[in-house]
Amino acid sequence: MEFIDLAAQQARIKDKIDAAIQRVLAHGKYIMGPEVLELEERLADYVGVKHCISCASGTDALLMSLMAYGVGPGDAIFTTPFTFVATGEVISLLGATPIFVDIDPKTFNIDPIRLEEAMSDFDQPLVPKGIIPVDLFGLPADYEGLTTIARKHGLFVLEDAAQSFGATYKGRKACSLADAAATSFFPAKPLGCYGDGGAIFTDDDELAEKLQSIRVHGKGSDKYDNVRIGINGRLDTIQAAILLTKLAIFPDEVLARQKVVDIYSHSLSDIREITTPYVPKDYSSVWAQYSILLENKEQREYLQAALQQKGIPTAVYYPKPLHLQTAYVEFGFKKGDNAHSEGVAERILSLPMGPYLKKKDQDAVVAAIRNTFGCRCHA
Repeated sequence: MEFIDLAAQQARIKDKIDAAIQRVLAHGKYIMGPEVLELEERLADYVGVKHCISCASGTDALLMSLMAYGVGPGDAIFTTPFTFVATGEVISLLGATPIFVDIDPKTFNIDPIRLEEAMSDFDQPLVPKGIIPVDLFGLPADYEGLTTIARKHGLFVLEDAAQSFGATYKGRKACSLADAAATSFFPAKPLGCYGDGGAIFTDDDELAEKLQSIRVHGKGSDKYDNVRIGINGRLDTIQAAILLTKLAIFPDEVLARQKVVDIYSHSLSDIREITTPYVPKDYSSVWAQYSILLENKEQREYLQAALQQKGIPTAVYYPKPLHLQTAYVEFGFKKGDNAHSEGVAERILSLPMGPYLKKKDQDAVVAAIRNTFGCRCHA
């Protein structure tokens, strides 16, 4: 059993993927070829924003966005500690300081109430500059609450939508929920390519122009007229061609993901030791992961070992919040600073997930979990 079955997706569209790659090889425009521009137009249309700027990875999407906002030493960026390191890493790379704000323990996303408290108590010799919410596991954060706080304090909001492309929040699609949004096309993401890739979305014309410059070494009117410091952040044309092919079946895959989730939640919700994922009203998740909570770390390890014995793969996202990782020791964070993030990190477990998860495999996962806790399986 695969944790995420990428081979099944490839088998479904292999002929079209092969043809798309061959077209790129035939025209030879491997860098910023026509497929890149077509992909940007289609992604912007799907999300419902004016501009999509593709780039080399989800990390570059975050980094380029912060660069476009002029983030640097002396700036403070507020974000969640319960995320992959890239979210905090890009802040530090620019010499700015991450301020970690605890999560809502039900959604696993940054808590607007705690953010307001952090802003009100902020008295460091740093300049608050922006907020990076993370749409964890495919569920959007509370952007109405977060944007209200941001406007009050004059901050930008950068949506880390690395896991949420395809999700919705109150009738709007992920990647359209903030001043700018960054997503990832890492192969295991809901929409993934066959390598690294990413994109930035915005309605801000000036920001989009800066981003287009930054991704090509800060170029101006031509590549030898560099008007700012930039990076080599372009998306390969072959990856764009692959993503165009995958985008055509993406809506079907989103529906298939939800069907898998419905079975999981129905089958596991009556087990006392397990808390199934929570989705607020008027939100939809794209389910990059299906993550349950156990009652404690020991219980999680017990279940994980039981599933492993039956050949069922699982994963822990994320075992150590950013504020407790070695890279952030210099900031003086300590255990207890973000209690909800720390608690969830000890209890969370992600199950096999994806639009191509076979029914018999999902039934095996459910049966193994229920048997582990002495439950009678659903008929």
